[in-house]
Amino acid sequence: MTTNGFLQIALYLALLLLLVKPLGSYMARVYQGERTWLHLLLGPVERWTYRLLGVDPAREMGWKIYTLSVLLFSVVGMVVLYALQRLQGVLPLNPQGFAAVPPTLSFNTAVSFVTNTNWQAYGGETTMSYLTQMAGLTVQNFASAAAGMAILVALTRGLARHSAGTIGNFWVDFLRGVLYILLPLSLVLALALVSQGVVQNLTPNTSVSLLQPALDGQGNPVTQQTLALGPAASQVAIKQLGTNGGGFFNVNSAHPFENPTPLSNFLQMLSILLLPAALCYTFGRLVGDTRQGWALLAAMLVIFVSFTVAAYAAEAAGNPRLTTLGVDQVASALAPGGNMEGKELRFGVANSALWATATTAASNGSVNAMHASFTPLGGLAPLVLMQLGEVVFGGVGSGLYGMLAFVIVAVFVAGLMVGRTPEYLGKKIESFEIKMAALLILIMPVIVLGLTALAEISGAGKASIFNPGPHGFSEVLYAFTSMGNNNGSAFAGLAANTPFYNMLGALAMLIARFWLIVPTLALAGSLVRKKRVEPSAGTLPTHTPLFVGWLIAIVLIVGALNFLPALALGPIVEHLMLGA
Repeated sequence: MTTNGFLQIALYLALLLLLVKPLGSYMARVYQGERTWLHLLLGPVERWTYRLLGVDPAREMGWKIYTLSVLLFSVVGMVVLYALQRLQGVLPLNPQGFAAVPPTLSFNTAVSFVTNTNWQAYGGETTMSYLTQMAGLTVQNFASAAAGMAILVALTRGLARHSAGTIGNFWVDFLRGVLYILLPLSLVLALALVSQGVVQNLTPNTSVSLLQPALDGQGNPVTQQTLALGPAASQVAIKQLGTNGGGFFNVNSAHPFENPTPLSNFLQMLSILLLPAALCYTFGRLVGDTRQGWALLAAMLVIFVSFTVAAYAAEAAGNPRLTTLGVDQVASALAPGGNMEGKELRFGVANSALWATATTAASNGSVNAMHASFTPLGGLAPLVLMQLGEVVFGGVGSGLYGMLAFVIVAVFVAGLMVGRTPEYLGKKIESFEIKMAALLILIMPVIVLGLTALAEISGAGKASIFNPGPHGFSEVLYAFTSMGNNNGSAFAGLAANTPFYNMLGALAMLIARFWLIVPTLALAGSLVRKKRVEPSAGTLPTHTPLFVGWLIAIVLIVGALNFLPALALGPIVEHLMLGA
């Protein structure tokens, strides 16, 4: 590890924290229906859209109607995206002439983008037409992110209101999230990325002559290279801001046309955590106590920084097998040092480790380095961050409502320890709330561990594993952890584009998204009906450093208990073998 590397990480965190309050305050005003500086331009668009859809913005919904609206909207999105892929061969904006995407891959991809997972079992520049990328994948990047934020706002209203029956209007929350938050931020980021060299055009792939001819695998001379082009910047902007992560190109943000410079790399990393972090402050504003939002953000930061440093240390230490061969892995003026396998020289170890932890903490899934090439402990950090339930920042909206489930459990356990009825934000936490929180926490490990076991004992599952031993097991565990947490990143050594993994993965992504949305909104519906309980001397303060530490302990203990045996079979034993 180097001073320069730590300074880059510190600069990143400092700028992120500086943006939390202004952006979080702005988003609170948007969801409260207050005027912002964008209303003069976008207000007429909002009102026209309500009239077009027949939506009365003043009419609110109970939790059941809100849930039904989310589910129906998502089903329509899946059908449209599936149809776009299956028909792309006869649709316009397909200069490469790509044929229809196969059925199981189309289904997997449709589910993936609608659930904000963006798991990709295909190479974008060799599979998807420009129309599919823009009208299908990019649109769903906006839609799935806005839906996640809307659900968080509905749960927040459940905590903020009392003796009420409604939690807002999904269509209003969704539209405001798209119009006033995601679109403006994406436009600014896309223009900044274009200035750095990220491609944005509708030009067909272009062939160029190589300055130095090479040989292919059969020894034949190669004198030309095909450069894949297309509307990348517009998709990259929302994939990062919406914690979607799906790359326009196969190697995602390691591609020089998708992430060409250190500045574009920094901007994309910043945008990954920007909205999840700022939503903590938004939550505090909406419940009337910003200390609550800062406490949640503090818990997330402590966990995130710890895993970032762990990943950086593991990668900077290098590969011990190479050290025994006399390979110099020490950082110097002429060499980045550490384990550079699968990493880009223009980013180095520090930025690769930081991106890996940010993308898995935030349910983003984009990569600027290949996670399968990390050292065992370096790969362990992003894997565990996902297995904590994607609550350390997490997806926009979904990460914070997942963390609130842990808050409810933490308050409940603390209440049991002192013999008091647990309360959070003036609401008594009773059996129904604990059942819903338990579902939010336990569904994920059941689906991840169950499907990993199924893949390891079935012939179709084992046929895609090309790396024997613990690393092959880690690839399967990582794949279902990623899909079962709506992340989308991968240990890319697994051949996942098969009917087995496409269908099983789609099942995991559907459960991870919608089986968690339903109890979240049911929780909102239960809380919004409760009367407010005035705090007393026995009320547990939930904004203090003591509670932050308690919340961190609950998150880590639950994650460790669920996944430690599986981790011992994968990255932990691989680390022991590497040092042997």
